[in-house]
Amino acid sequence: MDKLLISGGGPLAGEIRVSGSKNAALPILAATLLSSEPVMVRNLPHLHDITTMIALLRSMGTELIVDENLGVEINGSTTTETTAPYELVKTMRASILVLGPLLAHFGHARVSFPGGCAIGSRPVDQHLRGLEAMGAIIDVDAGYITARAPEGGLRGAHVLFDMVTVGGTENVMMAAALAKGRTVLENAAREPEIVDLANCLIAMGAKISGHGSATITIDGVERLHGCTYHVMADRIEAGTYLVAAAATRGSIRLRDIGPDTLEAVLVKLVEAGAKIDSGDDWISLDMEGRRPKAVNIKTMPYPGFPTDMQAQFTAMNAVADGVSHVTETIFENRLIQTHEMNRMGAKISIEGNTAMITGTERLKAAPVMASDLRASASLVIAGLVADGDTLVDRIYHIDRGYECIEEKFHALGATIRRVAN
Repeated sequence: MDKLLISGGGPLAGEIRVSGSKNAALPILAATLLSSEPVMVRNLPHLHDITTMIALLRSMGTELIVDENLGVEINGSTTTETTAPYELVKTMRASILVLGPLLAHFGHARVSFPGGCAIGSRPVDQHLRGLEAMGAIIDVDAGYITARAPEGGLRGAHVLFDMVTVGGTENVMMAAALAKGRTVLENAAREPEIVDLANCLIAMGAKISGHGSATITIDGVERLHGCTYHVMADRIEAGTYLVAAAATRGSIRLRDIGPDTLEAVLVKLVEAGAKIDSGDDWISLDMEGRRPKAVNIKTMPYPGFPTDMQAQFTAMNAVADGVSHVTETIFENRLIQTHEMNRMGAKISIEGNTAMITGTERLKAAPVMASDLRASASLVIAGLVADGDTLVDRIYHIDRGYECIEEKFHALGATIRRVAN
């Protein structure tokens, strides 16, 4: 099992390109199952989760062609099997997103309960309730969700989500694109990745409005056609490198990313003392050699502060000037990385869902173990601001969400390399 070896040192400096968004690409790949014609998806990141989704589509008989830049042409109409097997689904939670498209296009689906990061309960009941409101007949047995459309296909419905759910919004929105009549989603997720999926579906001929707000309206159409779609940039990857630069008192420039999807993160970085500049497709951060100031964080659904950036800010706060509180409201186990940071000399205590952090000038290197994707990134940041050599274990988590992370950090001047056991 590979590990990352990081020698803490000076500030990060330089320029890198932001990859395509994993969290946008996965539902868009699933959405290709809705189309009656080939769909070309571009700007996919080179990540394990992406190759897993491609393998899942292939396992269902779907014809696809991958080019040298990981652009993928997918012909959803060629799908011959509507079962998503446990062997693939167990490694990636986003596999549940094939449920809605398979049900809407082919009338039936059998999908294993998903796996993914161990960051707390993420039930799929909101997905199932939304599909049942559209007439789906759903049975859960032996670890599989079996769904069947009613005679005549799915019907438009009014769906009020009990809680804001990104995956549930995506699954039901995709199914509604081919349902008969109008579907209205209330208390829908507003994340930029939801908007990107809706824009892709619209490019395929779907009739959707309100995406980016809490109420999304979908008027079902008989069929969707092909298109070429460019996946949005990864705002969480961008945020991770910006926080790493702030923690190391550095100066970096990111290209192929605009500031519009990162407002909550950028506001907190400015509060930490960073100088931020940006254009339509770039963001720069300069700490001018200063230690970051401690900032309080409370995670919220978009447009609030993203839970996927909490761990990285926790790492920055560990070396910031002052005392901070980080409150996690989305997932109950997502402060688990603080125990590993304390092994590196951080001063973090936990009360309920809040971490209380007293910043220290530097951390001390230690062998640490990642528990999930974003915890992995936070431990890399901690290693960058620690004296000595930090070894981060279980980095298969990080390979699920960060493309070429050691190469990108190396381009910014970090001393980091992948080592085998």
